[in-house]
Amino acid sequence: MPDYLAQFAEPFGYLDFARFGPVSESVRRVLVREADRLHRRGWAALERLDAETEATARTAGGLLGCAPHEIAFVGSTSHGLFAAAHAFTRPQGGADGTVLVARTDFPGALYPWLRAAGNGGLAVRQLDGPLTVDTVRAHLDDRVRAVAVCAVDAATGFRAPLAGLKELIGPDRVLVVDAVQALGAVEFAADAADVLAAGGQKWLRAGWGAAVLMVRDRVAGLLGPGLGGWSGVLDPLEAPAHPCPPRPGAVAHTLTNPDGLAVAALGAALALVRDAGAGRIEARIGEVLGGLLVAARSAGAETAGGPGEPGGSGSAIARLRLPGADPEAVHRALTAAGLATTLRGGWIRLSPHASTDPAAAEPLAEALDRVRRGVRAA
Repeated sequence: MPDYLAQFAEPFGYLDFARFGPVSESVRRVLVREADRLHRRGWAALERLDAETEATARTAGGLLGCAPHEIAFVGSTSHGLFAAAHAFTRPQGGADGTVLVARTDFPGALYPWLRAAGNGGLAVRQLDGPLTVDTVRAHLDDRVRAVAVCAVDAATGFRAPLAGLKELIGPDRVLVVDAVQALGAVEFAADAADVLAAGGQKWLRAGWGAAVLMVRDRVAGLLGPGLGGWSGVLDPLEAPAHPCPPRPGAVAHTLTNPDGLAVAALGAALALVRDAGAGRIEARIGEVLGGLLVAARSAGAETAGGPGEPGGSGSAIARLRLPGADPEAVHRALTAAGLATTLRGGWIRLSPHASTDPAAAEPLAEALDRVRRGVRAA
């Protein structure tokens, strides 16, 4: 294994990072250290966690190409997307504002907009996915104020053309990006995103409890405080009356202060990506995923997505299925072989990390071959 992956670690055969990533060794150490400090030092430990939060904002800003004040921390990707969805209000008079979303995107990327629409937010226009430049262009009109998209589709691994989408919609519309299946796994056009949310529990391997929320200054004038709570306003404890003016930057969209321990873990995870290099991580994942798909095809499986395939997704997610076999039986066989995967829509999803042992391809092929032989014998 390359030296830059020394801090990564997971059980052999774990191929399910698109669902959850076992925390890295560097994150584990930070969690233990900061929990011990909270236990022993009380209030003084909170000052250290505040400093960790500032450092994490700088690290996240460096990875996403934005200023630290354009970064805030919320509890989850969904939390960040709900904040984004509620930052829009329909204009008074004239046509209602609209957001374009893909009906096939992960539900966590769709429901914030549906709930906001029910509370006076933008009307939701659901398009047949995935969202491509041509798909969006066909529905772009004066009512559209935002486009919401997953940088990488959780089911298929499709990578959205973020740069093309932002160029198409222009500076007066907001591109909102769910990046939880991209950040930490692949390089992507983060500079195209006006608003971005990404939790740490998947490819970043930071566990639950903290997510990056990026809100760029260039769209600040297009958004209201939405779900912003006391942590997002100026001088909330000294104000003679409420509501107070929102604070500048992404923090205006926060409900309350973040979980400092979770943010410290997220900071360690982001630093690991920074130090290893997103490009190197992506290249290594491509090698491992490519080997798994070759092994799967050698055992008679049909595959979709992944590197080097016609129509390949170019992301860290691919799928397989075994013709003639019950998908649930295939999934059980892989689990029995010590391989962690996800069954979704009749396909087995493969999502290895850069540190996945390439030798996992062998039990994958053997398990698939056993199922295939069983189908033939039936």
